[in-house]
Amino acid sequence: MSQRVLTTESGAPVADNQNSATAGVGGPLLLQDQHLLEKLARFNRERIPERVVHARGSGAYGHFEVTDDVTGYTHAAFLGEIGKRTEVFARFSTVADNLGGADAVRDPRGFALKFYTEEGNYDLVGNNTPVFFIKDPLKFPDFIHSQKRDPFTGKQEPDNVWDFWAHAPEATHQVTWLMGDRGVPASYRHMNGYGSHTYQWTNAAGEGFFVKYHFKTNQGIRCLSTEQAQELAGKDPNSHQTDLLQAIERGVHPSWTLYVQIMPAADAAEYRFNPFDLTKVWPHRDYPLQRVGRLVLDRNPDNVFAEVEQAAFSPNNFVPGIGPSPDKMLQGRLFAYADAHRYRLGVNHTQLAVNAPRATTAHNYGRDGLMAANSQGRYAKNYEPNSYDGPAETGRPLASPLPVSGHTGTHAAPLHTKDDDFYQAGELYRLMSQEEKRRLVANIAGGLAQVSRDDVIEKNLAHFHAADPDYGRRVREAVEALRED
Repeated sequence: MSQRVLTTESGAPVADNQNSATAGVGGPLLLQDQHLLEKLARFNRERIPERVVHARGSGAYGHFEVTDDVTGYTHAAFLGEIGKRTEVFARFSTVADNLGGADAVRDPRGFALKFYTEEGNYDLVGNNTPVFFIKDPLKFPDFIHSQKRDPFTGKQEPDNVWDFWAHAPEATHQVTWLMGDRGVPASYRHMNGYGSHTYQWTNAAGEGFFVKYHFKTNQGIRCLSTEQAQELAGKDPNSHQTDLLQAIERGVHPSWTLYVQIMPAADAAEYRFNPFDLTKVWPHRDYPLQRVGRLVLDRNPDNVFAEVEQAAFSPNNFVPGIGPSPDKMLQGRLFAYADAHRYRLGVNHTQLAVNAPRATTAHNYGRDGLMAANSQGRYAKNYEPNSYDGPAETGRPLASPLPVSGHTGTHAAPLHTKDDDFYQAGELYRLMSQEEKRRLVANIAGGLAQVSRDDVIEKNLAHFHAADPDYGRRVREAVEALRED
């Protein structure tokens, strides 16, 4: 086969790709060198703004296969029969660091899935922890600012991290997760994934259920100690990317088993704590795990930028049979994620190959804008309703309607009988072995002892003491010992 000819972006053949055009030998460059100008201009624009959060990520393609009947709870087509397979793209990521950060750091991991279903793309955007630091999206920008690089020092500051947590007692549960043994996964393959939020499923009869997603790794949980993580991050900052890429390339395909917890909608109002609070888990004794299917990743992207960096996930991408809950953090993310992608990638980012539907075709009245790739033909109208057989509404809601009442305003979440910010953090602490507790305390004290203000330290110590007196005592003693050194 003859070698292909190098061309400009307009398709014209390139005569010389080694030497720029000059005014004579050794003379200045010529503005008429279109190939040089095009090449430099494209290079200047190769990078797009990185994600504010979840910037450092890896991705892979695979499939989801239904193994158990859940049609009594949802009429989502891709979950409609045992054995059904749906193509999936997954993206894993750290949260706080920049695009060039190391993989092996103590940080939550993003666990985002795009299901290319025949009813449209369904995006499930979660983490490797079942809870989060806050419960109201109004606090999210402040939280992320406290965890990211300080605008003056240009680095993450313990004063900022712990000062925010001192003023956010609801973060105690997630801090206990993060500083515990699962705070640094050994790889993306060896961690669980969670939807974290509460979602709604609706069956064919219109009955509503609230659900939580649990993706349990079939490789087994493996994590790194603080010392192991620091060593690995120095030796191979790309450790998790390398592991995922090489495992799939050699045919070792990672998999996860999906389980869900299912709560009848009527239970929510009287449950002992707010079931829509992102800082809480539902105890399995109340709502046991029910198996749904198996996620397998078996193909690496051909181009990381095109398929991982430009992959856009948004929790507002639902399909019939699945919808949102009153989870305030989820409600905020329904807007914020899609808006972030419109800023980073442009209003037509859904036309990019990794984001476009694959098992169906999108039909709507969106036109024009930056990088518009789908004109939809000369006879397609850009308004609705119309008399030209354009796409029309179905009249069928995706999920069951949620009852609402009361007055508009800024309201704190309604208190349930067992609502507080510390009980579940204490429960998690009491589940740990003595060695797990020792490592948890050491991880917390290592950061908290670097804080310059005593009042911030005391506020955080009060949170751990409220979760469990032994927890608080151990952290206090460890912090004091480090500050005396």
